Amino acid sequence: MIEVKDLHKHFGTVKAVDGVSFSARDGEITGLLGPNGAGKTTTLRMLYTLMQPDRGQALIDGIDLAKDALAVRRQLGVLPDARGLYKRLTARENIDYFARLQGMDEALIRTRREQLIKALDMADIADRRTEGFSQGQRVKTAIARALVHDPKNVILDEPTNGLDVMATRSMRQFMHRLKEEGRCVLFSSHIMQEVAALCDRIVVIAHGRVVADETPDALRAQTGEANLEDAFVKIIGSEEGLAA
Repeated sequence: MIEVKDLHKHFGTVKAVDGVSFSARDGEITGLLGPNGAGKTTTLRMLYTLMQPDRGQALIDGIDLAKDALAVRRQLGVLPDARGLYKRLTARENIDYFARLQGMDEALIRTRREQLIKALDMADIADRRTEGFSQGQRVKTAIARALVHDPKNVILDEPTNGLDVMATRSMRQFMHRLKEEGRCVLFSSHIMQEVAALCDRIVVIAHGRVVADETPDALRAQTGEANLEDAFVKIIGSEEGLAA
């Protein structure tokens, strides 16, 4: 479970994250939505310890990231906005390298790696260098690398960005599988169809603040809109009007 309590992050005079609070529960997919510049990626980067919050608290399975960042990283599998693969290594070598960083023994590394290669349908690319991979192949490798240590909590920053139709479909199916395994899945997306199909709960951020935190049905009922995209536009539009 991921718990966020009054997180703040400033860059000079810019309030990128201005008191964000929400929870993402085990066995659910939580969507983090908002327009560009709303503070989504900054929030996620603080959660996976790439940035330190100026104020507030975040707990990963009850562990305070400010007090034990290393323990938090062990509880997280992260697909960042920059996929960050080592281009000279094969897909299999990328997975193994990150498994060793997690302190896994070689027998367990082999078992988990092969499970993920099968689950993500990577057999045809496992022994190719990642330089020259398609976007879908890069994402698959980065996902396998993120999950090799079998984390209970998974953070995905726009996991289907740049993927073709078949790769997007495969990624959505994989996210459902993570949920069925009882993991906590937190992801950001700009694609309303994707959010509607995947999310148990939606957290909407605008101007660095949470402006909605509901189930998809509750968001539609709250705004009086039958379509989730229309509901999102109404929420963001109201917030923009208030900000102006």
